[in-house]
Amino acid sequence: MANVVVVGSQWGDEGKGKIVDWLSERADVVVRYQGGHNAGHTLVVGETVYKLSLLPSGIVREGTLSLIGNGVVIDPHHLVKEIATLESQGVSITPERLRIADNATLILSLHRELDGMRESAATQTGTKIGTTGRGIGPAYEDKVGRRAIRVMDLANPATLPAKVDRLLAHHNALRRGLEASEIQPQTILDELLQVADKVTPFIDRVWQVLDDHRAKGSRILFEGAQGALLDIDHGTYPFVTSSNTVAGQASTGSGIGPGGIDYVLGITKAYTTRVGEGPFPTEQLNEVGQHLGEKGHEFGVVTGRKRRCGWFDAVLVRQTVKTSGITGIALTKLDVLDGMDELMICTGYEVDGEVVDYLPASQGQQARAKPIYTRMEGWSDTTAGARSWADLPAQAVKYVRQVEELIGAPVALLSTSPQRDDTILVHDPFKD
Repeated sequence: MANVVVVGSQWGDEGKGKIVDWLSERADVVVRYQGGHNAGHTLVVGETVYKLSLLPSGIVREGTLSLIGNGVVIDPHHLVKEIATLESQGVSITPERLRIADNATLILSLHRELDGMRESAATQTGTKIGTTGRGIGPAYEDKVGRRAIRVMDLANPATLPAKVDRLLAHHNALRRGLEASEIQPQTILDELLQVADKVTPFIDRVWQVLDDHRAKGSRILFEGAQGALLDIDHGTYPFVTSSNTVAGQASTGSGIGPGGIDYVLGITKAYTTRVGEGPFPTEQLNEVGQHLGEKGHEFGVVTGRKRRCGWFDAVLVRQTVKTSGITGIALTKLDVLDGMDELMICTGYEVDGEVVDYLPASQGQQARAKPIYTRMEGWSDTTAGARSWADLPAQAVKYVRQVEELIGAPVALLSTSPQRDDTILVHDPFKD
C-alpha cells in the first residue's frame, strides 16, 4: 500500500475536498501538513455537507485517525469553534480520532490584527497581497523568528509569561510603527488560557504517531491547503501564501521523512482560477470568465470571495508536476466546460518578445507574460455524472488526452461532478 500526498497543482480551489474525501474513506490516517484556516474543503457525505478549514478531512470518518502536523499554524479559538461545529453535526471528536503536533505554531489575535493593518496600509498599486486577514503570514514570521507560542506551551502555563513578553517585545514595536496601541501581556495570557484545556487533550508527538503507523503498514494520506503556485518559494511571489505548499512540505510539515511518500496526486481543475491579487496569464475578464465562474460556482469556501477565472494553463501545471514530483493528476470540474463551442489551452508564453515554456520567477516578467494558445473544439453533450470513459463525449476525451500530453502526467482520476461517486478511476493512488 502506498502513502499518498494530495497537492493542488494550480492556485488552490481545484476541488481537493471531494478527492481527499474519496481517498480518506480508504485511508487509515489523514494528515494536514501546512497552512492554516485560510483555505477550506467542502465534504459531502451522504446528505450532510461539512465545511472544514483546519481539521483534516478524515475527521468525518469513523475509524480514521486525523493528525494536524507541525507545518500547520493553528488558531486555537478557531480550532475549538470548528470542533464544536462538527460535533453539532453529529461528529464525535476525541483524542482517539484527532491528534495535534506539540511543536505546531499558534495564531494569536495580534497576528490577525497585524495582517489587517498591513493590508490596509498597502495603498500603492500592486502592493496588496490579498491575504484573508486571518493572521497566517505573521504567525509563520514568528515561527521562523523563533519567538512563536507553540501548541506544547498550552500544557505548560508557567512558561507562558516569559514567552509572551518575548513575543510582545517584537509586536509592540511593530504596532508603535503602525500607530496602533500596544498589547498588554495579560491580554495574550488570558486569550491562551481561555482555550488551553480544550486543546491540550489532543496534543501528541505527531512524528512518532506517523512512524508507528508507517511501521504497521497503515495507509496514510497527506493533505495541504492552497495550491502549489502559492508556494512561498515556487509560487507567484510575493502574491503567495506564507508556507511551502508543494508536495515536499508533506514530509517537513509532518515529520515522516521523504522516504515515507510513495505517490503524489496533483488535483487539477480543467480550467484555471485564482483568488486575490497577482499574475494570472490566462484570466478572462469577459463573458468566458463570467460563464466559468457562474457554472463552476467559483466562490471561496472560507472567505466567500469571488474567484478569477480563465482558460487551462498547461505551462503552470507542467511546472508544478516537476516542482512537486506529481505522479498522476485528478482532473476536476470537466463538466463546467460542457456546452462551450471552443476551448483554449495555454501552451507557452511570450515574455518581452521571447517565447518561453515556463513561468519566470520575476514578478515583472510574470505580469508581462502573454499566453500562447492552442484551440480545441468543444462538445455539446454533457460530461456531468460520467463514471466511465465510454460515458464521455469524444471531444471531452480528446481534451483530457491533450492535457495529459501537455503537462507530462497521466490522469489517475477524473471528476465529473461534485458528487463523490461521479469519478472515473484510472489508477488507484493507494495501490502504487
